[in-house]
Amino acid sequence: MSNSTKRLKENDWRLLLKLLPYAKEHQKELLIVLILLIPMSIAGAIQPLIIGQSISLLRQEKSWQFLDNLPIAQALNILILILLFTIIVRLIFVAIQGFLVQKIGQEITASVRENLFTHVTSLGATFFDRTPVGKLVTRITNDVEALGEVFASGAIGILSDFIYIIVIIVTIFSLQWQLALILVLMLFPISALIIYFQKKYREANYQAREELSKLNSMLQENITGINIVQLFRRETFNNELFRKLNQTYLIAVDKTIFHDSAVSATLEWISLVAIGAIIWLGGSFVLNDTLTFGTLSAFILYSQRLFNPLRQFADKFTMFQSGFTAIERITELMNEPITIKDNNINNLPQEIEKKGEIIFENVWFAYQNDDYILKDLNFIINPGEKVALVGPTGAGKSSIIRLLCRLYEPTKGRILVDGIDIRDIPQVELRRYVGVILQESFLFAGDVKKNITLGEKYELEEVKAAAKLTNVASLIEDLPNGYDTELRERGTNLSAGQKQLLAFARVAIRNPDVLVLDEATSSLDVGTEALIQEALDQLLINRTAIIIAHRLSTIRNVDKILVLKYGQLLEAGSHEELLTKGGLYASLYQLQMLGK
Repeated sequence: MSNSTKRLKENDWRLLLKLLPYAKEHQKELLIVLILLIPMSIAGAIQPLIIGQSISLLRQEKSWQFLDNLPIAQALNILILILLFTIIVRLIFVAIQGFLVQKIGQEITASVRENLFTHVTSLGATFFDRTPVGKLVTRITNDVEALGEVFASGAIGILSDFIYIIVIIVTIFSLQWQLALILVLMLFPISALIIYFQKKYREANYQAREELSKLNSMLQENITGINIVQLFRRETFNNELFRKLNQTYLIAVDKTIFHDSAVSATLEWISLVAIGAIIWLGGSFVLNDTLTFGTLSAFILYSQRLFNPLRQFADKFTMFQSGFTAIERITELMNEPITIKDNNINNLPQEIEKKGEIIFENVWFAYQNDDYILKDLNFIINPGEKVALVGPTGAGKSSIIRLLCRLYEPTKGRILVDGIDIRDIPQVELRRYVGVILQESFLFAGDVKKNITLGEKYELEEVKAAAKLTNVASLIEDLPNGYDTELRERGTNLSAGQKQLLAFARVAIRNPDVLVLDEATSSLDVGTEALIQEALDQLLINRTAIIIAHRLSTIRNVDKILVLKYGQLLEAGSHEELLTKGGLYASLYQLQMLGK
């Protein structure tokens, strides 16, 4: 079963209603747009009448009463002035309406994009584990743009065309009901065809969007991992994978083109049939002197005017259905639940006594279903204690850090800091409480100072103090523009060691009560590591610290070592105590010493 069949299908009107909260912010502009539709439609409906009357005057047929006693030249001049006035009215009002509609559409697009970005950045880590980056980029960029087009050119355009059709229908029935009935009856097969192709196009377009997401995901993955692609000579293999994905996307797009073309072609054929019927029946009325040639000419123009809005709808068909698909896909993303939320914190004390105590109490955790990474984990880290987490790959060390930082929630059990469940501590407060330095630190495009402050308000002197504390001040000052040096995306104009040193300064300026080091010095050379070790000695004073390290020689001086395997706590004690026990830690240590 395809994704388009599996997904929750919603009525088009329900989808449009999702834009109402955004549209309400622009009520005045929308009211002006709606008011302008009436004179625009009337001016457009009068024009064929004026042309028909001009033809009647030239053929000396019956015309409007106020023109009867006037010379033909004067009467024609009056009709030309009226026609010119309707053209000017339409030009001015169409320009004003077009500007307002596009302005509102762009503002709605910007609001949706902002809300979507805010929502996505609030989602839990589990969502990003299962969602490719390219898919998110497609939804926040392409889909949001399509949604804006639906409102700007679609919704208002359809309403304008609808009012125009109503005005024309009323006008032609007042002229000659038989010919008017032929034109109106032709609207029914057209409406049925549009509804049918609308359904088919929507399904095809949804699939095309999904294939585009896959294409973007692969493109993003290959650009991010370009070094690995080239080092392992994966260019040809990856090119073939991309070609297959591109071909699948092309097939999906071809289906949307077919349904779009089918609407336009069928509409063109029916409109020609309608005009032929008007000429055949209207011609017989003219021959029998029951209809003037001018009125028949007006009807031919009206038949074109009546089908023009439908032709425009067919032209907008692709955009309109793409917009509905975009709303569906954006709604799916907005409906993703925010799993990590702040609980009711009214019961918390005004001032939390910060000591640095951490307790894991019967903690179980699984990334998926019941495949537990951590199993019934119990331990206490006392205030100011330096604790190392040790164990083979997959033991659950990094998972403990993620739970402590509340990137994930425990499946069972709870985590306490200073006697308070971390679910009851505001996330902003928790992030200040726990400072984390990962093995690979992410740098944003921007200057060095902004990469240390990360948007928070710190004075330059505070930034310099943090840099000096972590022994990176001299390295920063050696950069071309010091603290104002612009960094490229992901800090590609810095070495791995320099990036890691900035991460230390980033944490130091926030003065956390608990410091977490996840293999934080593994990317540093010997000289830089000596510098950072000196800084760490200063940072760790009177702070609780959790250290993950694979090089066991670097954690000999910690207060306590927790040894993990398959998510369970096997051993706990100091370096000497664990060596004396002769367990897993002693085996790992002896292996590393033997390797040296």
